[in-house]
Amino acid sequence: MSFKDLQLNKPILRAVAEAGYDNPTLVQEQTIPFVLAKKDVVCTAQTGTGKTAAFALPIIQLLYDRQDAPKKGRKIKALVVSPTRELAVQIGENFKTYGIHSNLRSTVVFGGTSIEPQIDVLTKGVDILVATPGRLLDLHKQDVINLDYIETLVLDEADLMLDMGFIDEIKKIERLCPKDKQILLFSATMPFKVEQLANTILKTPERVEVTPTSSAAKNVSQVLYYVPKRNKIELCLHLLRNTIKGSILIFRRTKFGVDKLEQTLIKNGYKVDTIHGDKAQNLRHEALNKFKNGYVNILIATDVAARGIDINELDAVVNFDMPNVPETYVHRIGRTGRAGASGEALSLVSADETSYLKAIEKLVGIKIPAEVIEGFEPDPNASTEPLKRGQQQGKNNPKHKKKSSNNHSKRTNTKPSNRNNNRR
Repeated sequence: MSFKDLQLNKPILRAVAEAGYDNPTLVQEQTIPFVLAKKDVVCTAQTGTGKTAAFALPIIQLLYDRQDAPKKGRKIKALVVSPTRELAVQIGENFKTYGIHSNLRSTVVFGGTSIEPQIDVLTKGVDILVATPGRLLDLHKQDVINLDYIETLVLDEADLMLDMGFIDEIKKIERLCPKDKQILLFSATMPFKVEQLANTILKTPERVEVTPTSSAAKNVSQVLYYVPKRNKIELCLHLLRNTIKGSILIFRRTKFGVDKLEQTLIKNGYKVDTIHGDKAQNLRHEALNKFKNGYVNILIATDVAARGIDINELDAVVNFDMPNVPETYVHRIGRTGRAGASGEALSLVSADETSYLKAIEKLVGIKIPAEVIEGFEPDPNASTEPLKRGQQQGKNNPKHKKKSSNNHSKRTNTKPSNRNNNRR
């Protein structure tokens, strides 16, 4: 299937081609016709599946015939609500890219920055608004934003919005929009509370589930290391020196942990930057750009700060801290191994995290293979023993197929891994 088959007009097709896309992704194939038909949609899909274009392209199409309204007379007809500033900016860039050959006006509003420039743009009139919940309601309270003309409301990364405590804000925003609007709800996972929200505010929605939330990326080799918590930093340094190369995203559970690891890696000569909630918006944006452009090759992040950020050609993901929500693991490792490339997911598991691991393995349906590196033996208090190399690895571990007669696979400090040989 081509984008032309989706009944998109020539200016949009031209913009898509100029952006370098030839064929729609599966989520786009399935979602765009529903949106064009003005149906409510509930879509479950992981980051990197093309969700943004799945709603941006048809929204631009639906508004295209009314693109020449006088600037002052423009009303907000499409509203996209996003949980984080980074996501909102990214979505806004997509609307500008795909709408470049139209006269539609779009803008992004978010907290953590001056409100005055945003007010200036809004007063000039826009057709499409991308916003974080808090700033949106602030601007509405100041009578800067009028939601009476909304035709399409998009709730992006709904599971994250609810995890961040935005449920009341979302419900309020929905009530402020017209009753007969179209609602598109996108979520990486579909926990009960998201399902409950969908059942409450959507009208007989079409359902699109592209990637089951329990399936890990097929091109990602997964491996874990049981290690005492006190030794995690040293093991991480060892892996960076001997095992993983290229563009690396490291996840930590807390902002303090992110900063602590950053300081250690910098002292050891690594080019590192970080993103987390306490970092100023301009610094987060700068860190992401430095990582994308290769000025630093290691980015350390919390889940909330990194959620939904599109990073191409990521070589490896390191779970320095194991996530306590199993779906988060799938979401993390799904950032590498995209577009046919191979990727690696390495997890450092301390004794107090084995319950998280068990929940993850239950979700993904495989036993993740474990390795032991000499000098970093498993915590004797850990309840789970490492597997033999190649044992019960499941389909998601194409690289871990070496035979071993030992109970544990071992590496020495002097013998780097060869698992990166096939990476482009």
